[in-house]
Amino acid sequence: MGNLYKEGENRKQQMFFPPSIDEYVSVDNPVRAIEDYVEMLDMIELGFTKAALNSSDGQPAYHPKLLLKIYIYGYLNKVRSSRRLEVEIKRNIEMMWLCAGLQPSYKTIANFRKENSKALKKVFREFVLLCRDIDLVTGELVAIDGAFLRANASKNQLISKKNVVSDLAKIDENIDEYLNALNFSDNSDKTEQPLKPTVNYLSKMKTKKAKLDKDLALLEKMGVTQYNRTDPDAKKMVKPSHNLMAYNSQIAVDSKYKLIVATEVSSEGQDYHQLYPMAKEAKAILDQDHLNVVADAGYYGGKQVNNCKKENITPYLSIPDKQKGREKKGFFPQDAFTYDPSNDLFICPNQKELHKSTAVQIGQDDTRYYFYGAAIKSCSACPIRSQCIPDKSRFKKISISEYYQTVKEHARMMQTAQAKNVINKRAAICEHPFGTTKQTLGWSHFLVRGIEKVSGENALIMFIYNFRRILNLIGPNLFRKLMNSLKNNENIDAIKAEIALHIAVSIEIWAVLVQILQNNRFRYDFSDFKAKSV
Repeated sequence: MGNLYKEGENRKQQMFFPPSIDEYVSVDNPVRAIEDYVEMLDMIELGFTKAALNSSDGQPAYHPKLLLKIYIYGYLNKVRSSRRLEVEIKRNIEMMWLCAGLQPSYKTIANFRKENSKALKKVFREFVLLCRDIDLVTGELVAIDGAFLRANASKNQLISKKNVVSDLAKIDENIDEYLNALNFSDNSDKTEQPLKPTVNYLSKMKTKKAKLDKDLALLEKMGVTQYNRTDPDAKKMVKPSHNLMAYNSQIAVDSKYKLIVATEVSSEGQDYHQLYPMAKEAKAILDQDHLNVVADAGYYGGKQVNNCKKENITPYLSIPDKQKGREKKGFFPQDAFTYDPSNDLFICPNQKELHKSTAVQIGQDDTRYYFYGAAIKSCSACPIRSQCIPDKSRFKKISISEYYQTVKEHARMMQTAQAKNVINKRAAICEHPFGTTKQTLGWSHFLVRGIEKVSGENALIMFIYNFRRILNLIGPNLFRKLMNSLKNNENIDAIKAEIALHIAVSIEIWAVLVQILQNNRFRYDFSDFKAKSV
């Protein structure tokens, strides 16, 4: 009976040839890929703090390469907390190998992330350039998308101008009601029980009012409508199901292997201003003369489209239909009014002219809006007036932006089959990176505060996504082979060819597997409870 089960070794038994830590880490372990990549980086050029220290500066500091390795390993394995990373260093054999026995404290680890925001952004950029140089990023088409990632801030610490004004009005109303009740009680019949003045109540109301007045003064002094005491740069952002304190993380994704080529963080709760900055940054990193970008309708704006075209960037994005409401009410859409560029006027469906007004309005993005109006007499006698303007309106008025011609050209382009085909590709390119980072890896929030530090952690998150995807694409061994070739500056073209072949074979294998699955579907036969191939 004693031989039925395997027996382990005696933990107290001395081993004649004890194994080294290196023997516990296999040659294809991703931790070795982390080691090889970080060792290739020039920490001084990237701008990491304490990267240029030497022993003459006092007690030697932990090398930035060590701390960067710790964070890469931690984020790859869903461990982001500096305290948890400190624990992993002492118990995880892979971390022991990676750190070579060194054990930095959680505070040292946390400070590294907070102090090196700009350097972490450069690490992300360097890795994108590496992917570009080995032809894993082509820049044929780039998709732009954004997502709200929770800030390290509580909604309870939010000061909102709208809420403050509303609360002040309620407090004033409560105080007035209470004082009126006291006055009524004093003047009432002596036989009735008078209302006893509650000093504590009035004191509490006045204290609360003073606090709200102070909050309102702070908002007006800063020129903002909301302010969070925990993280002033975080903003309340609206989702269909709830609101949250968050940052708007933006990414530009290359269409070939879904690698992120550019990323940035915004405090704005919408994407209206993000198309041109993200497209411009992606174009600069890819170093291309021309770039095609695709995004959803939330990025649409006349100025954004115009700026992109000036930079030789072709944007493919749907145009929000703002005329549906008018059509449902039975009114003509704006497209029913024809613009005459030679005379700078509009022709209405009844062939009457709408002339340009001298009034100019400044809207979003400092965009100028011009107004065109019809004659009051023409609208009064118009036989189709009921299809054009409401009964209360005296005449028809149209407003257009200074980018009207650019918008019309873009609208015509979006009606082409090519544009519709590009739009259909958008979701497949840029939706899953956020799905992977938020759901699979659990990076749905930031741990640091302030937009500068958040930008650094955001760059680290997107770098880790790319790093993980490359390891999945070509494998740790081939990646290490690439690092060795770059280090020795030899056989680069041969490695690039090997990578291309490896990916092509992998894709072919997957295609075969998909074909097998499609040709061998299964159905459940309830008669004999067996799965039968059809």
